[in-house]
Amino acid sequence: MDVSAGGYGLGPESGQLLVHTTRTGLGAKAGHDLTIEVTRWHGEAVVGPALDPADPAGSWVTVEVDADSLAVRQGTGGVKPLTESDRREIGKILREKILHTRRHPTITFRSTRVEGTPEEFRVEGELTLVGVTRPAEVRGSLAEGRVRGSAAIVQSQWGIRPYSAFFGALKLSDEVEVRFDVGLVPEEGTPRP
Repeated sequence: MDVSAGGYGLGPESGQLLVHTTRTGLGAKAGHDLTIEVTRWHGEAVVGPALDPADPAGSWVTVEVDADSLAVRQGTGGVKPLTESDRREIGKILREKILHTRRHPTITFRSTRVEGTPEEFRVEGELTLVGVTRPAEVRGSLAEGRVRGSAAIVQSQWGIRPYSAFFGALKLSDEVEVRFDVGLVPEEGTPRP
């Protein structure tokens, strides 16, 4: 599928948005590196005329995430395998102690600049997380109608204290990686924000 200039819908029906965490500290062997899936999210991408590298500014993207929709899908490492009970408990901690989803129900990203080529692009934007808006950068590529890429997010830059347990012996690394693999679904009449 060729991607032409125009608006495209983004969401879980056309791809995945995943968060990957790693562990650190003296007790790291006891914990798990996690893969967390965002199950409710939507966005829009507008591709500028013919993906002209001379005019990447004609492209933009917005994404909105339901912060309550993060679900632990996989845990690797650790002394014991991740159980269903562990997944529920991690989800509860994520909602209540890390993202404070009652006060901050959405996470948003809005691009401010797009540059590069379809094979290798960079998107600068503003990420609002736990009510704090800061710059964030996404890197990716577009091929055969799919957009793939990632962003490194340092939690403490948004005022989030990385989760720790066992009196600090087991901690999540401050940096988490957000990865996406999404098919572009054409939509009619996408307005520019």
